[in-house]
Formats: sequence, C-alpha cells, structure tokens
Amino acid sequence: MPKKAVLLLNLGSPDSTSVPDVRRYLKEFLGDERVIDRPASTFLRSLLVNQIICRFRAPKSAHAYATIWTDEGSPLIVTSKRVQLRLQEKLPGLPVTLAMNYGNPSIPDVLHRLVNDGVDRLLLFPQYPHYAMSSWETVVAKVQRAAEKIAPDMKIECVQPYYADDDYITALVESARPYLAQPHDHLLFSYHGIPVRHLTKADSSRAHCQVVADCCNTCSPAHATCYKAQITRTTQAFAKKAGLDPAKWSISFQSRLVGEPWLSPYTDHLFQELPKAGKRRLLVITPAFVTDCLETLEEIRVAGAQSFKTAGGASFTHIPCLNDQPVWIDLLVSRLRAWQAA
Repeated sequence: MPKKAVLLLNLGSPDSTSVPDVRRYLKEFLGDERVIDRPASTFLRSLLVNQIICRFRAPKSAHAYATIWTDEGSPLIVTSKRVQLRLQEKLPGLPVTLAMNYGNPSIPDVLHRLVNDGVDRLLLFPQYPHYAMSSWETVVAKVQRAAEKIAPDMKIECVQPYYADDDYITALVESARPYLAQPHDHLLFSYHGIPVRHLTKADSSRAHCQVVADCCNTCSPAHATCYKAQITRTTQAFAKKAGLDPAKWSISFQSRLVGEPWLSPYTDHLFQELPKAGKRRLLVITPAFVTDCLETLEEIRVAGAQSFKTAGGASFTHIPCLNDQPVWIDLLVSRLRAWQAA
C-alpha cells in the first residue's frame, strides 16, 4: 500500500521583522518570474527587483510587518501551523505537512522529510481558492520542480481551485454571518490584485478574456485559469447564499504595484470614496486569502480602517479570514478523508 501524506501550501513570511530578513524574503517572492514577469530578460528583472523594488520597499514592509507580528511570530505562519495541527489531530493516520512558497518551512526541506518518511503519494492542497499565475500556479510549479530532483518516484496529486465549491462558499458565509448581522451600509469584497495583462496571458484561447463582452459572466473554458472570472463566481455565490442586497456590496482589488494597469476598482481608492457616497459603516471581507496575513491585517485592518475613517467613515470592520475556524477545519478534514479513502 502506498504511504500517503498531505502538503498544505501557502505564501510565506519573512523570518523576522528585521530589514535584512524582509529584504531576503522580498527578493525570493518578487524574484519569482510568475509574480513579476517583466522585463523578459532575467538579468533586467533581477536588477529591477533587487536594486530598485526591494531596496526601497524592504524598510517599509519591515515596519508594516512589525505592526502585526505576534510573540509567536508571523500571523500567517502561526495560523497555518494551527491548521496543520488541528488537521493532524483529526486525521491521525494521514501525515499532514506544511510548506511555504517563500521563506520557511521551505518546499525542498519538507519534501526531503517526506521522502525520508517513505511517503510515495502526496496530495498538494494550495491554500488559494482561486487560480492565478502568481499564486496557485507558481506554488504548484515549485513543488513539481523540486519533486523532480528530490522525489522523482513520488506520485503527486493536487487539489484544484475551489472558488465555486459549495462547501467553501458555505464556510465563507457562515464565518461572516455574525458580522453581516451588524448594522452596516456596505460590504466590500476586497481581492488581491493582479496585472490586467495576466488575465489575457492565462487565456490560452486569446479570444475570451478582455475580448468578449462581460467575459467573466460568459461561460468559457478560459475560466479554468481566469482569476477575475473565479473571484466573480465566488462573490456572486456568496451574495446569493447570504441573501445580500445587490445595492449593498461591491468588489475591489488591493496590493498593486505601479507601472501598468491592475484590476480595478482599487480598494484604497474606495476607502476614500465610499464615505462620500454615504457608505459610512463598512464591512470588508477578503476571500482571496484563507489565512490572515500582512495584506489583510495591516493593509486592510490597520491602514484601510484609518484611511476610511479619515475620509469620514464611522465604523470599519474587517471580517477575519477562515483561518482555523471550525467550519474551515471541518471542510478540510472532509476533503482529506475522502482522498485518504480513495
């Protein structure tokens, strides 16, 4: 019988909030050709990332990380390890491991341990509900490249993006219900942004994304690798299941880089505009992330709240990610048990 194991995959964090550690992390993260894919020249891209972006961004990012860091370390890492532990408690016969695309625990280190433990069948479970070249695709590709060298005989399977999975939508809605019950004027779905160019790059047909009218709501095989179509599907399914008033919710995008068009409207712009439109009591949910991290805790919960209130907002509430909430753990356990029994 094959020895099975599960590998949970997430983005990662620097080892500490020191500028050198943050700079090292950013070089690995932003140096990924699926994250920043221009210029085409590896040398010029390395120069852009290492000598320009990271040089100026590392001190700012280090300060941002310091505002959310806990005594235990990075919130993303700490929460991910809690999820791993709770899954392992509920699945004693199935090894559950954890690796980060950037930083530690690293993918090669974890693969080496799995090989040493005799694992020959591995299920990858990216903690990304939606496909994007810079998130789901790159972490899966990194595991596959490492496995070719470290575990060439290991059978590797992968959980596909689950953006429309009914159980996932139910988990999102149930986790948000206590907040939706609070008085509010608007619910903002803030998703991580990507360059608009990445949509057309992921469309192998080159004839749907940004070409067909209302392309996200027009059925196409391109949706299998279209981030915007998938986040649209998630949001619409959430709104339907939660019974939301169409006039009281909208979608926006955060965490962009300058230099080219990114998906819009921009979250930080809406924090300035919504109070002027009478939306002074705001709820923000971030479904692109299943684990709270820098982008949700600092960018939304800290900086976003301050920006919104400075613009005239009265109340601002960020709905936590699924994290290690029971409804999310139960979903993961259900999926892993089914795979284990197959």
